[in-house]
Amino acid sequence: MTAQVDYLVVLFTATSGACGELLGSDEKELVQLVWQLVDVKNKKLGKVNELLIKPDLSDLTEEKEEEEDVVEESVEEENGSGAECVSTARSVDAALNLFHIQLTNEVNSMGAGTSVCLCTDGQLHIRQVIHPEAASKNILVPDCFYSFFDLRKEFKKHFPTSDLKALNSHIMAESLSIPADVPTMWDPSATLDPSAIMPAEVVVQQVQLMASIVLALLSEPLYHTFSNPERVSEKFETGTCSKMEKVCDNTVIRARGLPWQSSDQDIARFFRGLNIAKGGAALCLNAQGRRNGEALVRFVSEEHRDLALQRHKHHMGNRYIEVYKATGEDFLKIAGGTSNEVAMFLSREDQIIVRMRGLPFTATHEQVLTFFSTGDGLKDMCPVSGGKDGILFVRYPDGRPTGDAFVLFACEEHAQCALRKHKEILGKRYIELFKSTAAEVQQVLNRYSSAPLISVAPAPLVSMLPTVSLLPPPGGVRDCLRLRGLPYTASIEDILTFLGEFTHDIRPHGVHMVLNQQGRPSGDCFIQMTSAERALQASQRLHKHVMSSQRGANSRYVEVFPCSADEMGLVLMGGSLSHTHTHTHTRSRSGTGLSPPPCLSPPSYSFTAAPQVLPTEAAAALYPPIGQVLLTPRPLPPGHAYYPASAQLYMNYAAYYPSPPGSPTAIGFFPSPSSLSSPGGLVRMPGLTYNNNGVKDLINAVQGYQYAPEDALVHAQGPVHIHDPTRTLLTQPKEWVCI
Repeated sequence: MTAQVDYLVVLFTATSGACGELLGSDEKELVQLVWQLVDVKNKKLGKVNELLIKPDLSDLTEEKEEEEDVVEESVEEENGSGAECVSTARSVDAALNLFHIQLTNEVNSMGAGTSVCLCTDGQLHIRQVIHPEAASKNILVPDCFYSFFDLRKEFKKHFPTSDLKALNSHIMAESLSIPADVPTMWDPSATLDPSAIMPAEVVVQQVQLMASIVLALLSEPLYHTFSNPERVSEKFETGTCSKMEKVCDNTVIRARGLPWQSSDQDIARFFRGLNIAKGGAALCLNAQGRRNGEALVRFVSEEHRDLALQRHKHHMGNRYIEVYKATGEDFLKIAGGTSNEVAMFLSREDQIIVRMRGLPFTATHEQVLTFFSTGDGLKDMCPVSGGKDGILFVRYPDGRPTGDAFVLFACEEHAQCALRKHKEILGKRYIELFKSTAAEVQQVLNRYSSAPLISVAPAPLVSMLPTVSLLPPPGGVRDCLRLRGLPYTASIEDILTFLGEFTHDIRPHGVHMVLNQQGRPSGDCFIQMTSAERALQASQRLHKHVMSSQRGANSRYVEVFPCSADEMGLVLMGGSLSHTHTHTHTRSRSGTGLSPPPCLSPPSYSFTAAPQVLPTEAAAALYPPIGQVLLTPRPLPPGHAYYPASAQLYMNYAAYYPSPPGSPTAIGFFPSPSSLSSPGGLVRMPGLTYNNNGVKDLINAVQGYQYAPEDALVHAQGPVHIHDPTRTLLTQPKEWVCI
């Protein structure tokens, strides 16, 4: 709209809460609409209309009271508020429709033109009151509310030195020499509490003052032309964002506390009334690739970003959403991408994206197409848009599948039909389905293809060991088994049941569970067998058989590989079984054939070695060789079937040997060689319970170690300090001794 409009509708809204610059910031309901029609060509004013809205009390009223939306419509020459026409409606939906009908009738009665546009004092009335409340109540807003003129911006075109944020109707009236009838006590520039509710008669006077300002702008000497109104986006546009794109820091916010099932359309609905940039809603994922309840949103301008910040702790359903400032760099980390494959996949606009999780590693395009095309009837069929081109498998840098995929559907109906297949079986695994976004596709692909799984590599304690190569030599007796893909609830009993007849071939205490960086089962396990022949037979017999867990109903097929004790020791100590160079993406086929532990970074990322904390001699005394730790367990008194965990040498990989750990009050210890010249060590034990018996329990816990009982100091807050002359306590598990 570039030409001069025929009519301007000066509009003012009031809620049951704050007014002025805080209008709409408290989520209060709309209670009053006041407007006046201005004939731009003839410079004439219409009558002042007032529409009162009864707050939504649908939870407290009966259904029969909601049948009549409009209660009364009366024309009064004089009333308490000063409006010439006063109407009442029961709901916002009825009020907006009644406003549209009355406005259309009044324009038609004048018959001097048809183009009409709203005019408000600032952005808040349309963007922060009308649209947010309509979105929260799923109300369809009339088309006239999607474009409007901001009277302050129109005024600033003739008075460029004016501060837009400080402008209000009183300042504009004074600049144009218009007498203001509004009481000065309601002047927003005065020291007034903006959270106070504005009386109805003051709202009417504000509309009359704004209409006078419009006439003054239209008259000489200004002869202002009202063209190019403000626009409110009707629909959120999805799209892609390149990492090379420049994003202004003043246009991005971070929303926190989102429901985990929310999509980018839900975020756009929460910020309805504000214009989000194309593809500007990016959901954040956690380290496990799941949504963490946060999102980064990019707006078209700083003005819209500032209005979004006013919606801090507004509600999405039953949850309140926190809104904070963010940077363009934060947004690009989440939504930016460089993959041509992803760009081609997301180039089809107006497509609904569904994420598949838990796919078999051998899944193909044909199996995915069959998964969505099968059903009992036509209603259960949801064809994939573009066939094979509408499926994107997520892979690691070396080409191995991750079990995730994204699928495109042509319409919302097909996508909803596809989501009803949530947890149906494909192959031997149930598939999880979620509605996804373009930004999530970029983020998942970036996570698996362009960045290490762990952003910062922790300094490993292995640096304290003597500087020897931990890579096992080629060859060796492969008398151990590696189980990969265990159910996360699997226990030792489940593993023994899975092995069946091969249980008798397990060495004593030969089951070793592997944990991830959060201390939870990683799905990997190592088993020491009595011979290489039985290990090979077990791997051939049990490979890709299904293991069930007694603790949960889930079951998974398990991969079984033979490996050597040195390879097992290397992985349990936090190493990788890849024999390739650190700067290549292709794993050697001549290696062990085993993949690196799930929590380790891809082999293409190397980190500088941490400096040694202890001299080589001291480290050799404190830490026995790997073979001694794993293959020659220390003797225990009768009655103890398990040993405690070995030292956790990597922050991101914990190894239990074996599982579960035994009681630390009755275990043996590695003797410290006499060559150690250390004067002793101080062991700190934080996290003790407050109901313990003090020093007596601590002495029982460290039986068998050389320490000075008089040096055991218990703090009231829980940490304990023990003087350890031989420093042997330092080698014990973190589960019960912390340094």
